[in-house]
Amino acid sequence: MAKILNNFYDYLSEYIEYLFIERGLANNTEQAYRRDLTSFIGFLEKNDIGDFEAITRSTVNSYIREMRNQGYAPTSITRKIASLRGWFKWMISQELINHDPTLTLEQPKLSRHLPKVLTVNEISHILSQNLTSIDKAIFELLYAAGLRVSELVSLTLSNINLEQDYVRCFGKGSKERLVPIGEEAKIAINSYLKERNFIVRKYNLNTNTFFLSENGQRITRQEVYNIIKNLGKHVNKHITPHTVRHSFATHLLENGADLRVVQELLGHSDVSTTQLYTHVSKKRLKEVYFNIINE
Repeated sequence: MAKILNNFYDYLSEYIEYLFIERGLANNTEQAYRRDLTSFIGFLEKNDIGDFEAITRSTVNSYIREMRNQGYAPTSITRKIASLRGWFKWMISQELINHDPTLTLEQPKLSRHLPKVLTVNEISHILSQNLTSIDKAIFELLYAAGLRVSELVSLTLSNINLEQDYVRCFGKGSKERLVPIGEEAKIAINSYLKERNFIVRKYNLNTNTFFLSENGQRITRQEVYNIIKNLGKHVNKHITPHTVRHSFATHLLENGADLRVVQELLGHSDVSTTQLYTHVSKKRLKEVYFNIINE
């Protein structure tokens, strides 16, 4: 049994290596796959399943039921099943196993929630506060460029071109895109650069990292989440970096931007993901309409 269980972990390690080297997945994505698959192996161990051939569709369904009972969100369950599908498909291709128990598994149905967005007035209200230079630069870049938090924390000095008014960022799958930035964002960036120069001198740093925390280290995703959460208090809303990105997309569409242009700016590989924001815009349009006729 122990030897067979070792095979689980050996095949997991080989698959993760394949994802990282051959597929070029980002480190965060690689870690997510590892967590998802380690969780499934833990379920197998707990249920004394030590042989790949003993894993059936019923086994996977039991795993799904357990996750539901433990209160996992539908999106989390869907992601974990997608990780399992990928792993089993790879093991079949490598002739490590003879059958794929996920092959006929039905995809869990997800209700697509409309993304939460800030209004233009709420954005303006947050930016009108007495913010620190780094808080303002972070908020401006999330809103003016629609960056993901992972893209934001990965920015380097060479990614910011203030002369030509654009930010170069690398999204999912290390896909590169250029996003234009406006005058207000440039002002916020220039203001932050003065603080950054002070930190660099203070710690005698030689780094190309753009956003530095007070201790001279690259700012973390969690620090950005905390900054945005605190900024949301100015408008009495719980917001995340993704809320600001959603707002960027929605406001562009509300002002007549082409869907394909917004897709490029957001770095979406599939336009159907971007289309979700058109539903937000229509919902907002109805709200404005009924507010007017009810006055």
